[in-house]
Amino acid sequence: MLHHTLTGPRDAPVLVLGNALGTTTELWRDFSLPFRLLRFDHRGHGGSAPVEGPCAIEDLARDVVELLDHLGLRQVYYCGVSLGGMVGMWLAAHTDRISRLALVCTTAWVPDKARLDERITLVRSRGMEAVADSVVSRWFTPTCAPAVVAHFRAELLKTDLPTYLACVEAVRVMDLRPDLAKIDVPTVVIAAAQDHATPTELVRHIADDLPDSELYVVGDAAHLAVVEAPRTISVILDDHFGNE
Repeated sequence: MLHHTLTGPRDAPVLVLGNALGTTTELWRDFSLPFRLLRFDHRGHGGSAPVEGPCAIEDLARDVVELLDHLGLRQVYYCGVSLGGMVGMWLAAHTDRISRLALVCTTAWVPDKARLDERITLVRSRGMEAVADSVVSRWFTPTCAPAVVAHFRAELLKTDLPTYLACVEAVRVMDLRPDLAKIDVPTVVIAAAQDHATPTELVRHIADDLPDSELYVVGDAAHLAVVEAPRTISVILDDHFGNE
């Protein structure tokens, strides 16, 4: 079972928050939303146990379904960042558990596989420390507070290496583009203008292919926009999920 926390008003709708690769529930520490917030750690991240062997986005999504079943939650709102967004797309396309969706700094496929190939090679040969600085440099803008950057770098280094590599490979080979037409729930898609991991044009492809979606671009943020621009994104999410 995934490590998780469930906080907020008991009579409020449940909003599930899915993390980026290499991050934990700490990603959402500055969020205050009028929902019952279900935060979880992907397998091998934070408080969640590693799972041996390869995995696909579907496997990570089924981890979430198992968690929802465990908590007795039939339908929920879902917001995911990067890997968490990929999980959200799969859930919305293949299950009836998601009633409203938000996708932040994510993509339905990875055109530049060479960058991930290089990361996999470095982590296998030299460990997470070898890639930590390059990964974190994509997460934040140069003006982000050094203490924040250091905190999330330290969280990255705690991730279980085999599970991390399995998740990177899952991202590398995924292609969720055919699934986008199957997503029939209201969706908000959020890009960050300074995100070099999932540039705005890549995020825009998702919004263009979804039948019912809106696209927002946050200015002063990079890949972990929910950390650098929590208030701006909170307003977008509150408006989206509060309009059902």
